Amino acid sequence: MNLPSSEEIVEDLAFFDDWEQRYQYIIDLGKSIPPMDDSLKTEERLVRGCQSSVWLVSNEQDGKLQFQVDSDAVIVNGLLALVMAAFNDRTPAQILDFDIDGYFRALDLERHITPTRGNGLRAIVARIQAIAKANK
Repeated sequence: MNLPSSEEIVEDLAFFDDWEQRYQYIIDLGKSIPPMDDSLKTEERLVRGCQSSVWLVSNEQDGKLQFQVDSDAVIVNGLLALVMAAFNDRTPAQILDFDIDGYFRALDLERHITPTRGNGLRAIVARIQAIAKANK
Protein backbone atom coordinates (compact mmCIF):
# COMPACT_ATOMS: atom_id res chain seq x y z
CA MET A 1 0.00 0.00 0.00
CA ASN A 2 1.65 3.18 -1.15
CA LEU A 3 -0.20 5.97 0.66
CA PRO A 4 0.92 9.42 1.72
CA SER A 5 1.36 9.95 5.45
CA SER A 6 -1.52 11.23 7.55
CA GLU A 7 0.25 14.60 7.77
CA GLU A 8 0.62 14.77 3.98
CA ILE A 9 -3.08 13.96 3.52
CA VAL A 10 -4.09 16.79 5.87
CA GLU A 11 -1.83 19.17 3.90
CA ASP A 12 -3.09 17.92 0.53
CA LEU A 13 -6.76 18.32 1.48
CA ALA A 14 -6.11 21.90 2.63
CA PHE A 15 -5.17 22.82 -0.96
CA PHE A 16 -8.64 22.08 -2.32
CA ASP A 17 -11.21 24.86 -2.44
CA ASP A 18 -14.35 22.77 -2.05
CA TRP A 19 -15.52 19.44 -0.74
CA GLU A 20 -16.27 18.05 -4.16
CA GLN A 21 -12.54 18.23 -4.95
CA ARG A 22 -11.71 16.76 -1.54
CA TYR A 23 -14.10 13.86 -2.08
CA GLN A 24 -12.41 13.15 -5.41
CA TYR A 25 -9.01 13.17 -3.71
CA ILE A 26 -10.29 10.76 -1.04
CA ILE A 27 -11.79 8.47 -3.71
CA ASP A 28 -8.49 8.54 -5.61
CA LEU A 29 -6.63 7.60 -2.40
CA GLY A 30 -8.94 4.61 -2.07
CA LYS A 31 -7.93 3.43 -5.53
CA SER A 32 -4.36 3.01 -4.26
CA ILE A 33 -5.48 0.31 -1.81
CA PRO A 34 -4.79 -3.10 -3.33
CA PRO A 35 -7.98 -5.11 -3.82
CA MET A 36 -8.52 -7.88 -1.29
CA ASP A 37 -8.76 -11.41 -2.57
CA ASP A 38 -12.37 -12.57 -2.43
CA SER A 39 -11.36 -15.62 -0.39
CA LEU A 40 -10.45 -13.24 2.49
CA LYS A 41 -13.85 -11.54 2.46
CA THR A 42 -15.35 -13.76 5.14
CA GLU A 43 -18.02 -13.12 7.74
CA GLU A 44 -15.53 -12.95 10.63
CA ARG A 45 -13.50 -10.29 8.81
CA LEU A 46 -16.54 -8.11 8.17
CA VAL A 47 -16.54 -4.94 10.29
CA ARG A 48 -19.86 -4.51 12.09
CA GLY A 49 -21.40 -1.06 12.23
CA CYS A 50 -20.61 -0.05 8.67
CA GLN A 51 -23.30 0.87 6.17
CA SER A 52 -21.24 -0.66 3.37
CA SER A 53 -19.46 -3.98 3.55
CA VAL A 54 -15.96 -3.51 4.95
CA TRP A 55 -13.46 -6.31 5.46
CA LEU A 56 -10.35 -6.05 7.60
CA VAL A 57 -7.46 -8.51 7.82
CA SER A 58 -4.50 -7.93 10.10
CA ASN A 59 -1.15 -9.56 10.63
CA GLU A 60 1.85 -8.72 12.74
CA GLN A 61 5.35 -8.57 11.33
CA ASP A 62 8.47 -7.37 13.13
CA GLY A 63 6.36 -5.84 15.90
CA LYS A 64 4.22 -3.83 13.48
CA LEU A 65 0.64 -4.41 12.40
CA GLN A 66 -0.21 -4.57 8.72
CA PHE A 67 -3.79 -4.35 7.53
CA GLN A 68 -5.58 -5.34 4.40
CA VAL A 69 -8.88 -3.55 3.91
CA ASP A 70 -11.56 -3.48 1.27
CA SER A 71 -15.08 -2.21 0.78
CA ASP A 72 -17.82 -2.53 -1.79
CA ALA A 73 -18.15 1.30 -1.94
CA VAL A 74 -15.57 3.60 -3.57
CA ILE A 75 -15.95 6.43 -1.06
CA VAL A 76 -15.53 3.96 1.79
CA ASN A 77 -12.30 2.68 0.23
CA GLY A 78 -11.18 6.30 0.29
CA LEU A 79 -12.07 6.59 3.97
CA LEU A 80 -10.21 3.32 4.59
CA ALA A 81 -7.16 4.85 2.89
CA LEU A 82 -7.32 7.76 5.35
CA VAL A 83 -7.40 5.31 8.25
CA MET A 84 -4.59 3.19 6.77
CA ALA A 85 -2.39 6.30 6.44
CA ALA A 86 -2.71 6.67 10.20
CA PHE A 87 -2.52 3.04 11.33
CA ASN A 88 -0.96 0.69 8.78
CA ASP A 89 2.55 -0.65 9.43
CA ARG A 90 2.68 0.82 12.94
CA THR A 91 3.38 -0.79 16.30
CA PRO A 92 0.37 -1.44 18.54
CA ALA A 93 1.59 1.37 20.84
CA GLN A 94 1.80 3.82 17.92
CA ILE A 95 -1.73 2.90 16.87
CA LEU A 96 -3.09 3.36 20.37
CA ASP A 97 -1.20 6.64 20.88
CA PHE A 98 -2.29 8.18 17.57
CA ASP A 99 -4.77 11.05 18.03
CA ILE A 100 -7.37 9.81 15.57
CA ASP A 101 -9.95 12.36 16.72
CA GLY A 102 -7.49 15.19 16.11
CA TYR A 103 -6.67 13.71 12.69
CA PHE A 104 -10.35 13.57 11.72
CA ARG A 105 -10.84 17.15 12.99
CA ALA A 106 -7.85 18.31 10.92
CA LEU A 107 -9.41 16.65 7.88
CA ASP A 108 -12.76 18.34 8.72
CA LEU A 109 -14.19 15.01 7.72
CA GLU A 110 -17.10 14.25 9.97
CA ARG A 111 -18.98 17.42 9.03
CA HIS A 112 -18.92 16.28 5.41
CA ILE A 113 -19.85 12.61 5.58
CA THR A 114 -23.20 11.17 6.54
CA PRO A 115 -23.74 10.10 10.16
CA THR A 116 -23.91 6.45 9.08
CA ARG A 117 -20.56 6.76 7.29
CA GLY A 118 -19.16 8.46 10.41
CA ASN A 119 -20.40 5.57 12.56
CA GLY A 120 -18.82 3.10 10.16
CA LEU A 121 -15.54 4.99 10.28
CA ARG A 122 -15.64 4.81 14.09
CA ALA A 123 -16.35 1.06 13.91
CA ILE A 124 -13.30 0.53 11.70
CA VAL A 125 -11.09 2.58 14.03
CA ALA A 126 -12.43 0.70 17.07
CA ARG A 127 -11.71 -2.66 15.43
CA ILE A 128 -8.13 -1.65 14.59
CA GLN A 129 -7.56 -0.29 18.09
CA ALA A 130 -8.91 -3.54 19.57
CA ILE A 131 -6.45 -5.50 17.40
CA ALA A 132 -3.63 -3.21 18.58
CA LYS A 133 -4.61 -3.75 22.24
CA ALA A 134 -4.67 -7.52 21.73
CA ASN A 135 -1.17 -7.41 20.18
CA LYS A 136 0.40 -5.04 22.71
